[in-house]
Amino acid sequence: MANKSVLQQLRADYQPKLPEVLRGPVRAVMGTPTESVADQDDIKRIFPCTYGQPQITFEKTDAPAAPSPVTNVGVILSGGQAPGGHNVISGLFDGLKAMNPANKLYGFLMGPDGLVNHEYKELTADIIDEYRNTGGFDIIGSGRTKLDKVEQFEKGRIILEQLNISALVIIGGDDSNTNAAILAEYYKANNVPVQVIGCPKTIDGDLKNEFIETSFGFDTATKVYAEVIGNIERDCNSAKKYWHFIKLMGRSASHITLECGLQTQPNVCIISEEVEAKNMTLNDLVNDIAQVVADRAARGMNYGTVLVPEGLIEFIPAFRKLINEMNLMLANHTTFGQLYADERREYVISHLSNDSALVFMRLPLSVSRQLTLDRDSHGNVQLSLVETEKMLAEMVRKRLIEMKMDGKYNGKFAAQTHFFGYEGRCAAPSNFDADYCYALGYNAAHLVGCGATGYMSSVRGLTKPSTEWVAGGFPITMMMNMEVRNAEKKPVIKKALVDLEARPFKAFAAMRDKWAHDTCYIYPGPIQYFGPAEVCDQPPRTLYYEQTQE
Repeated sequence: MANKSVLQQLRADYQPKLPEVLRGPVRAVMGTPTESVADQDDIKRIFPCTYGQPQITFEKTDAPAAPSPVTNVGVILSGGQAPGGHNVISGLFDGLKAMNPANKLYGFLMGPDGLVNHEYKELTADIIDEYRNTGGFDIIGSGRTKLDKVEQFEKGRIILEQLNISALVIIGGDDSNTNAAILAEYYKANNVPVQVIGCPKTIDGDLKNEFIETSFGFDTATKVYAEVIGNIERDCNSAKKYWHFIKLMGRSASHITLECGLQTQPNVCIISEEVEAKNMTLNDLVNDIAQVVADRAARGMNYGTVLVPEGLIEFIPAFRKLINEMNLMLANHTTFGQLYADERREYVISHLSNDSALVFMRLPLSVSRQLTLDRDSHGNVQLSLVETEKMLAEMVRKRLIEMKMDGKYNGKFAAQTHFFGYEGRCAAPSNFDADYCYALGYNAAHLVGCGATGYMSSVRGLTKPSTEWVAGGFPITMMMNMEVRNAEKKPVIKKALVDLEARPFKAFAAMRDKWAHDTCYIYPGPIQYFGPAEVCDQPPRTLYYEQTQE
């Protein structure tokens, strides 16, 4: 990192605001035993050694800190990148050094593969200082390899023993922390003296509960997207001739779309969870959007913005049935990827139920082919490869032609389509994420210090000043349930979807009709790193609505 922008140089001097409770000696206060969110008997059977552990809350103590033994810790960045990962590692490093300057931190390279293949480097102060408050995961790299096999655990144990590592911190999302829970259980069951701690990472926002108010990276990514959406809205309001269909990353849950909607106030903002709750069809969605277009055109406004969540089609009931059938059908078809595109399409049609085959055949050819592309690591349809935004724009265009013929539309329609995904993954973290991530890492060091294993680092109260945040941890098994993966039921962390009864969605629902009718665009502008707290340190809007009564 020899070449640095002026912002990087100034950003290196930023000192994250650590919660007061983590400054100095702490004591761990144990809460009541816990249980999983669902399938308690199954999860307890699979995790007999780590299930039911108590919640942990850290409190300041005036007692002198007891001498801390020298501890070597390993860290893994797992899964897709999210802004703030470097600050988690910085906080972990500083927390370990505060406990004992002789403590060492080792980074395993390119994700879980580094642990299995014994590829690592010691993270020293010089290295850490180069990456403070920066975006990306390039300090040690990341990867998506799953840690779920005994052979992997045993290969990992060899290098952990060689480096005298007694704790491993896995920074990742729901899949990565599911793996962390499995690894913690295996090591504890086999008396391997290695703790495993998780940190909640995903820009998708679906790693969420009462102890994880938001996953790190969500704030920065949504602010990056909201800036660009605002720029498009400004262009929209200037040229006054385009409808922009903007798909936003989010895999399954619509948290990113909801947050960006609250920040920018588009004319249409689709929330997948509402589509499912209302049992809406694709035609229902198209008709709703076309009506908004027609109503605005009647008042001379032939322009607008539509936000589309990445996982939308999975929430349309007929599509969900189709996708579930395809996932099950192709789970054991190992040679499917070797078929040509037309052969794949014909194979799928011939093996679907009549209803699903009809849905599949009515899709635009480009979309049906996208649904037959190679599976993801779980054997499921890669929804991010389906160009939902283009499909909706084209179907709305066709519906408007029909409405014009019926005398129900008299305007001009020209569509532009966009997909914002990786643009937000590696941005320099906002002040909120810089502080939050540093606290998560520092807090993870204290979880190591108190002997916890199979725990997730937790920092709460995030709408308050960061000095007042509450720190602690909770068992990862609390978040788990049983789901079908590759045609088998397996324990996984349950995804948190948008809650239609919660205040963020209700606030959005109360305003969206006005947004559709009028032009109420908000232009958030770029992330601000320097200036007053009300400009630089604000949490996500969804957190604001969840934790305030305004």
